[in-house]
Amino acid sequence: MSFKICKIVIGKGKTTTDEKQTQWTRQYFEIECLIEDENQIELARGSIEALLDMWLKGESITPQKPQQTVHWDTSKIKWVEAEGTHGKYERSEDVNSLDFKELLKDLEAHNGKLSHDGYFIWKFEKSPIIGRKKRQK
Repeated sequence: MSFKICKIVIGKGKTTTDEKQTQWTRQYFEIECLIEDENQIELARGSIEALLDMWLKGESITPQKPQQTVHWDTSKIKWVEAEGTHGKYERSEDVNSLDFKELLKDLEAHNGKLSHDGYFIWKFEKSPIIGRKKRQK
């Protein structure tokens, strides 16, 4: 008798209870995996089980990026309508505004471009001018 393994399904779960509330919570995860090389089945099983264990603990293999705190508010910056080669946009040279200065620092830290609150915001090269344009949906 001959056979070839081409797919495995592994599931793991846990049930917890809160004795005071007499409430049961069940978590269950299942992964289906295609096996390209039958000789790697044990490695695949071990990797999948480790991943399932992490999920059951509430962990993730991809670290979450911490949310960056924005220290500027675009509504406190004076904007002027303008038109360029790509259509209408708003620009600001409000260098006396603290929010403008903080946004300028943030733009420099992000190679002169970023997105925020539905706007694409950029810094003009070689000048302290910031442009913004509503992102199209």
